[in-house]
Amino acid sequence: MKNAVKSDLFRHLPSIDEVLRRPGVSAKTQIHGTAAVTDAARAVLARLRSEVASGCLDAAALTLAVKEIESAMDRQLQKALSYSLRSVINATGVVLHTNLGRAPLPEAAIQHISESAGLYSNLEFDLEEGVRGKRDVHAARLLKQLLDVSVDINRAASGADEPNALAQLSTIVVNNNAAAVLLALNTLADGGEVIVSRGELVEIGGSFRIPDVMAKSGATLKEVGTTNRTRRADYASAINDRTKLLLRVHRSNFEITGFTEQATTSELVELARERGLPLMEDLGSGALVDLQNFGIDGEPSVPGSLRAGVDIVTYSGDKLLGGPQAGLISGRSDLVARMRQNSLFRALRVDKLTYAALEATLLAYARRDHDAIPVLRMMRLTQQEIGRRAGKVAEQVHAAGRPGEKVKIEIWDGESVIGGGAAPSSVLPTRLLAVSCADMSADELAARLRRSDPPIIGRVEEGRVLLDLRTVFKEQDAEIAAALARIEH
Repeated sequence: MKNAVKSDLFRHLPSIDEVLRRPGVSAKTQIHGTAAVTDAARAVLARLRSEVASGCLDAAALTLAVKEIESAMDRQLQKALSYSLRSVINATGVVLHTNLGRAPLPEAAIQHISESAGLYSNLEFDLEEGVRGKRDVHAARLLKQLLDVSVDINRAASGADEPNALAQLSTIVVNNNAAAVLLALNTLADGGEVIVSRGELVEIGGSFRIPDVMAKSGATLKEVGTTNRTRRADYASAINDRTKLLLRVHRSNFEITGFTEQATTSELVELARERGLPLMEDLGSGALVDLQNFGIDGEPSVPGSLRAGVDIVTYSGDKLLGGPQAGLISGRSDLVARMRQNSLFRALRVDKLTYAALEATLLAYARRDHDAIPVLRMMRLTQQEIGRRAGKVAEQVHAAGRPGEKVKIEIWDGESVIGGGAAPSSVLPTRLLAVSCADMSADELAARLRRSDPPIIGRVEEGRVLLDLRTVFKEQDAEIAAALARIEH
């Protein structure tokens, strides 16, 4: 009997052609085009069929829905023909939230992108000489100043004519750190062996594994030591005629504690120098400043590694550096020059938008204007500052409604995290807006906030929606208060 009723309801649904022949729909076709309007009609009718099949619509509800098909198509068209990539308010307290785009760019970077994208630029043109130039000069000139390291090329088999010559620092940019690792390994170790500690064979997001990228590079992985203990002697005993590179990988997204031992950077530098091999370090996150000043321990910096004698360092642009997605390779000029000549470099290089954003971000470092870099500014915020802002948001919500009648806001102590696979054990003390609603669960409230304009992304714990203002731009506080006030009403 139920199936017979459903079959009868299905017969009341119009066909695609019937919908498209409606006068109001024909007008939409003139504006949006036949393909877009047809797709919208299909989506709306498919949704109605699904609701009939699930028993959500009876005859009366279906009749009303059929009458309102054009309105439903308008909503579908608006969704289909608007941007899918949208700005959101990150109230999770995760500073480098991969799913939310990692590092937000400095204002100067946004402005520089706009200027460079809307007009022609000297991306690969030398304005002084009037000839073709190199695009990596826009980032390399600033990184040379910021890293300020000269490297004794006598410590590795560089083929230099003068054994005591100094190779100045060089940097090239590719599209992410995985690409940087791939290019460096392929250039320096294709067809040979790369020695790496078993405890450093990491996997990061998206199933990116060091052994896999090493295989793609043409290099052969040679694991040494154990998961928790690898000594200098383990590297030394593994070196043979096929060894082309010593590799250190920073364990940025996890920690090994307890009965552990790890060869120091200075030990590996000394070993590489003795055996005439380059030493490469994949730092991943790529801090340009000492993060201990921000209350974060255990995260090495790019300048620190280079000053310790590491020959090549690979790192990300959109993590602790606070810039755009990019992979940076910094180190000895002779080695970097070989990577620039590798045909893979052209396949992996970045465009003018990335260079514009990266140059503006690096310029803020050069000017020592760290507060201009959102990631560093957020990490620097104190618990007291965040608490004051949270209190003002709560006051604004209560002033707009009847306090506590529907939406309840408490202010709790909590912890923010760095995210992005950086400093996994470091937390930053914060103050949280703990929000609950009388007539909906915490999950329903979180979903309601995600449907706000702009969407507000928090986290759900202990039956509350927790909003951490550390990762919220100050001017967005009012938007959070307004969204909560709308729920109150």
